[in-house]
Amino acid sequence: MVLEASLVCVDNSEWMRNGDYIPTRMESQADAVNLICNVKTQQNPESTVGVMTSAGRGPEVLVTPTQDLGKILTALHNVKITGSTNFVGTIQVAQLALKHRQNKNQRQRIIAFVGSPLEDDQKDLVKLGKKLKKNNVAVDVVNFGETAENQEKLEAFIAAVNSNENSNLLTVPPGPHILSDIIISSPILQDSEGGGGGMAMPMGAGGG
Repeated sequence: MVLEASLVCVDNSEWMRNGDYIPTRMESQADAVNLICNVKTQQNPESTVGVMTSAGRGPEVLVTPTQDLGKILTALHNVKITGSTNFVGTIQVAQLALKHRQNKNQRQRIIAFVGSPLEDDQKDLVKLGKKLKKNNVAVDVVNFGETAENQEKLEAFIAAVNSNENSNLLTVPPGPHILSDIIISSPILQDSEGGGGGMAMPMGAGGG
């Protein structure tokens, strides 16, 4: 399996209090992040995963890429819901953290959860995507919560960053389904060698 250093970006904005995902956006997201970290470290024992938040006083790296899942669980448990998210700033901080990874043989991947309205301009997202592609950083985005509002911007971002099908956009509308269940059967975790490359809409996402 591919050797990766991944950084998962958690949306901890006020929008995470909403209960349109079971049981709340925040809790369903935390379960999904836990799942991703477990799978990534199991796929390759030398792969590492870190966690950061995107809202509050500013983007903050809670745990730099590690193999210690206990650290990640503790960090997730202590995340506070506050303020609004800064997507571009978060991705820039994530890229910097990955650049300083200890094992330079690891491929770089950012997995960003977006569950609140994106305030960034689409042109800024495209510019960021092209920069990430140039620096060989793959990006997976989980678009949930404000799915319709963010879809066009995120599609443009993923199109800009995508290189040899290594980046994915997974859109999960509200419904009775469990967010982590959708993710585990998506290209984000199904094909870590290259990813599905592009846009994924889960079957029956509107109703289960």
